[in-house]
Amino acid sequence: MQRLLQGLHHFQTTIFGSQRELFERLVKGQAPETLFITCSDSRIDPCLLTQTEPGELFILRNAGNLVPPYGASQGGEAATIEFAVAGLGVKEIIVCGHSHCGAMKGLLEPPAAKDFPALTHWLSHAESTRRIVREKYADKEPSSLLNVAIQENVLAQLENLRTHPVVASGLAQGKLKLHAWVYKIETGEVFGYDPQRGQFTLLTEQPGERPAPKRDLSAVEA
Repeated sequence: MQRLLQGLHHFQTTIFGSQRELFERLVKGQAPETLFITCSDSRIDPCLLTQTEPGELFILRNAGNLVPPYGASQGGEAATIEFAVAGLGVKEIIVCGHSHCGAMKGLLEPPAAKDFPALTHWLSHAESTRRIVREKYADKEPSSLLNVAIQENVLAQLENLRTHPVVASGLAQGKLKLHAWVYKIETGEVFGYDPQRGQFTLLTEQPGERPAPKRDLSAVEA
């Protein structure tokens, strides 16, 4: 707690004063263009990763960066998505997974339900990810399955996003774009899914022009 209080003091005495104009402007409202959905993991910081300022990202975080299909959960995810799209008018939605994800480890090797009942229920929203990994990648070494699960899960959440009415409407009108990212903690690299290539590619690269009918998730090594 002392470390947090010291940080708070530094913010109030140094950082806030140097950006007072920004914060005074934010009092009048927010107009973020991007909804950033990511994991609760303490090792990922969306604003640090994207070098954005307060007011630029609307952020939704939970264990495993999950988006339950519309109507499947009583949590706040649907309300957050609805407000971001219909209320704030965001133009982009990013679902960002990350390497060494504990939620995905728990999906592949579930902890005892009696010890983690809430987590067990929550991870049921990633059942499609678990089944895809188990059935499509049965020939893969167990050590590589976590990496595959992290990537497949991000793609599965994009499909779940499309079940939300405001997202479906935004996509149909061409007002909204969806993006799948994976952040590699140990290198700082971010990979984005390229539908044309059917794989994740480093985001500093130009999007590929070659079509690829089969999905290849070998680009991001955990």
